[in-house]
Amino acid sequence: MASTPFDVDAFLARPLVARVATNGPTVRPVWYLWEDHAFWVLTGPWTKLFTRVHADPSLALIVDECDLVTGVVRQVIARGRGELLPFDVPRGRRKLARYLGADENRWDERFHRYLYDDPHSRGTVWLRISAESMTVQDLSYSV
Repeated sequence: MASTPFDVDAFLARPLVARVATNGPTVRPVWYLWEDHAFWVLTGPWTKLFTRVHADPSLALIVDECDLVTGVVRQVIARGRGELLPFDVPRGRRKLARYLGADENRWDERFHRYLYDDPHSRGTVWLRISAESMTVQDLSYSV
């Protein structure tokens, strides 16, 4: 990636909501983890995203922020292919902790099942999105 207008890794490390677009087209909001230069999204056979990625792994994803008070407007747009991979609990814990906080006792019960139920019986997997191209833009303005 060429020179970027802001620290992309720091931006993507924040607990922002991404939107994933699949062929169809369908767009879904998702929580993600940015690790190893890839986006990691928890999914499984209970979701349309899982089914759509099986049918066509071409994806686009956007993470953005728009703060009307400060004028900060930034975005990262990635395009690539999705790959469904086995779920691992340590990565799942890192992903959920960034959105829900480190204290698992405070998490809503439905999030515990991803870490403590058998992922194979539930069908829980990772959708790993490796960016074949990434556009990074800072569109901020003065207020």
